[in-house]
Amino acid sequence: MLERAAIALDRIAGGRPARSFILYGLRGTGKTVLLGQIRQDAERRGLQAVRLEAPEGRSLPALLAPSLRAMLLKLDRMESAKAGAQKALRALASFAKLKLSFHDIEVTIDAEPEKGLADSGDLELDLTELFTTIGEAARERGTAVVLAVDELQYVKEAELAALISALHAVAQAQLPMAMVAAGLPQLLGRMGRAKSYAERLFEYVQVGALDPGAARNALVIPIEREGEEIEKAAVDAIVHQTQGYPYFLQEWGKHAWDLAFCSPITLQDVANATVTAVAELDSSFFRVRYDRLTPAEKRYMRAMAELGPGPHRSGDIAELLGKQVTQLAPIRNSLIKKGMLHSPAHGDTAFTVPMFDSFMKRIMPERG
Repeated sequence: MLERAAIALDRIAGGRPARSFILYGLRGTGKTVLLGQIRQDAERRGLQAVRLEAPEGRSLPALLAPSLRAMLLKLDRMESAKAGAQKALRALASFAKLKLSFHDIEVTIDAEPEKGLADSGDLELDLTELFTTIGEAARERGTAVVLAVDELQYVKEAELAALISALHAVAQAQLPMAMVAAGLPQLLGRMGRAKSYAERLFEYVQVGALDPGAARNALVIPIEREGEEIEKAAVDAIVHQTQGYPYFLQEWGKHAWDLAFCSPITLQDVANATVTAVAELDSSFFRVRYDRLTPAEKRYMRAMAELGPGPHRSGDIAELLGKQVTQLAPIRNSLIKKGMLHSPAHGDTAFTVPMFDSFMKRIMPERG
C-alpha cells in the first residue's frame, strides 16, 4: 500500500494522472501511522507535505490557512522559486481575508491580498483558485504539494464538497497537488454525498485488523529482534484477545514484555498483561471517548453493547430501549457525527471503536 501511494504521488509530481488516496477504517487500525509514513516518504523524495488534522468544530479554511502559509513560505525561500510562490501567498491572503463567515481563522499572511484572486466569497470557487495557484507554484519549483489530512470525516459536508471540487480541478489541469487522507468508515458516504464523482477521484483503501499470520509476526518479530522469545500459546492468546487490531496488539505486547520476568514470555505473563492492558485502555483510549457522550448517548451505546459487538439493526436497539426508531434517530445521528458509530449498511449501526461493547459493560454494569 505504501508503495502504491508513493508511485501515485510521484506520478502526480511528474504531471501525470493518478488518484489521491483515502484510508478508512475503525479506530486503532493504524490509519494515522500509515498516513504519517506516506507523508514522511513524500518529504524524503522532495515533495512538500502539509500535515493537517481536522478536529470537530473547526472550519476547513481555518484548518488550511496556517499550514498552507508555512508550506508556501518554505517554497518561497527555495533557491529556484520564482513568482509562483509569491502569487500563491497573495491568493492565500485573499482567501483568508474574505472568509469572514468562518470566525475561527486566526492567521496573518505575509503578503498583500491580490484583488480578484480567490476572493469571491464562494468557498468552492475560491478554494479551487487557491489550489490551482498553489499547484502552479509547485510545478514552477519542480515539486508537488501533498495534503496529508487526518480525521477527514469531521469536515462539514459543504466544505468537503469544496475540497473535493478543488482537488478535481487541479487533477484535471494535471497540476502537482494531491491529498492523502484518513478517516472513519462514514467518510465514504460523506464524500459520495458531497460530490458524486468523488469515487472516481480517489482510491479508497480499507485499513482493518491484521490477519492471524500478520498479527503473530507483529508480536514475534520485535521480540526476536531483542534476542528474546515468546511461547506460541502466549502469542495465540494475545491475537485472540486483541482480535488482530494493531493498536491493541501494541498494548498487549507492551504489557506482556514489561510483566515477564524472563524469556520466553509465557501464557501466564499474557494473562497478567491482559489485566493491566484492559485497565490502561479503560482509563485512556476508551474513557476519553466515553466522557464525550451525553447520558442519552451512553444509554444508546450500552443497549448496543448488550446486543454484542455488532453491527446491529436500529430496530433491535430501539426495541431494547423501549423506543421507536424515529425517536432514537437524533441520538444515533449525533453518535455518528461524533465518530462513535457508523452505519455499514442501511439500517445497521456499529461501533467505530473495536471492543467498545465490552468496555460499556464494564463502565455501566447495569444497562439502566
